[in-house]
Amino acid sequence: MTERRVRVRFAPSPTGALHIGGVRTALYNYLFARQHGGDLIFRIEDTDSHRFVPGAEEYILESFKWLGIHFDEGVSFGGEHGPYRQSERRDIYKKYVKVLLDADKAYVAFDTPQELEAKRAEMPNFQYDASTRMQMRNSLTLSPDEVNRLMAEGKQYVVRFKIEPNEDVHVHDLIRGDVVINSSVLDDKVLYKSADELPTYHLANIVDDHLMEVSHVIRGEEWLPSAPLHVLLYRAFGWEDTMPAFAHLPLLLKPEGNGKLSKRDGDRLGFPVFPLEWHDPKTGEVSSGYREAGYLPEAVINFLALLGWNPGNDQEIMSMDDLVRLFDLGHCSKAGAKFDYKKGIWFNHEYILMKPDAEIAALFKPVLQEHGIEPGQYTDEYLTRVVSLVKGRVNFVKEIWEQARFFFVAPDSYAEKDVKKRWGADTPRIMGELMDILRNLSDFASKPSEEVVIGWITDKGYHMGNVMNAFRLAVVGECRGPHMFDITELLGREETLARIQRAVEVLGDRG
Repeated sequence: MTERRVRVRFAPSPTGALHIGGVRTALYNYLFARQHGGDLIFRIEDTDSHRFVPGAEEYILESFKWLGIHFDEGVSFGGEHGPYRQSERRDIYKKYVKVLLDADKAYVAFDTPQELEAKRAEMPNFQYDASTRMQMRNSLTLSPDEVNRLMAEGKQYVVRFKIEPNEDVHVHDLIRGDVVINSSVLDDKVLYKSADELPTYHLANIVDDHLMEVSHVIRGEEWLPSAPLHVLLYRAFGWEDTMPAFAHLPLLLKPEGNGKLSKRDGDRLGFPVFPLEWHDPKTGEVSSGYREAGYLPEAVINFLALLGWNPGNDQEIMSMDDLVRLFDLGHCSKAGAKFDYKKGIWFNHEYILMKPDAEIAALFKPVLQEHGIEPGQYTDEYLTRVVSLVKGRVNFVKEIWEQARFFFVAPDSYAEKDVKKRWGADTPRIMGELMDILRNLSDFASKPSEEVVIGWITDKGYHMGNVMNAFRLAVVGECRGPHMFDITELLGREETLARIQRAVEVLGDRG
């Protein structure tokens, strides 16, 4: 028997922003497909027309483009198994609804919402199943003539799956092992609604997965209760031989407390739960995104990959190629994964350190513009050198401005606490001597200028810390920043002297 080609799918609903948990599910599908030389399908589940949100589909596609998760076929990618949007597959689903009805595996039900509500009030824990279906208005209790009459009159109906009771349904899960559920706990799920002539999730997914030759269904743990129903549907169609393997991923849990990760957690603790910024067209609410918050896509991918999976060693930093090579569903956790958003920040810091300085400098240019600085005034070499001096101090590219603004704007004020501590009565005179030393340096590069200045301070018997901090205060505006002589080399002799002179004039004798 030839081995089946690996084909997996990610099938979001266009009902709003893509949750970061959905991104992780898509990532695991992507890694699995790439590792096995298979295909990743992008399918849109839009059978619930009432929940459709304009712009959501485009948002999802843009998110994956930014993250570097590429699909092989599907909506906007093409392929031989289309259409890939479920709302465009109505006729296909109707055909398979008829197959189930003709085989007595499903039945038509006419119960109104009011009738169902009344039954729930009458029977605590009411479930539409083998024990109650004969009390309801459906094709099992009505005559064929009555059924035909109701349908001819245009009465709304649903098609329910006819589940036989007291059968142990085995679901082999690649993460959780053998999961056994007795069919008596399952209700006769609605598979199709005449109101919009569309199937529900359960039927649409089974039909689509079968026709699109999906070999593995890798999805969130929240879908595990649906798995026995899906197994029964495969059997009802006689598709046992093509049933995909299931893998249900652990939940993403709140950083604090119990329960699954929600947008409220992100709002409260100040981290995004969406890949891109989302503008809700209904409420006007704007939700933060990882891209706009300044995360690098590679860092987000690496961070997400390790939420519920490990490579079997202590390795943490992994490129997409590394992840493809190392990914193994057998190393996925059964327990939920705490969403350690601080670890996400750490990953971003590490990826900034790893990226070439020139690449970070290019990302820094828009930040400069936001602060009124035209990047074109500076050479790429200058910007790259600035980045090299400060990037180890930041978690996000936007934070480079706070660490490096003095490379672009001379200080117009001086940190008061540093002035009190480092600027005394003798400081203007000593700064004047320092200016003479700097003015006469034959080489203003970092190392030679440092040797001369340190030698002068030592020869004069000055307090090293006080002189160097006053020097830094004058040039930077406060007593922090990278190596002092790296700063002056980059600023140049004239700018350095001008800043010291201005500090002397502004601060004067503070002794």
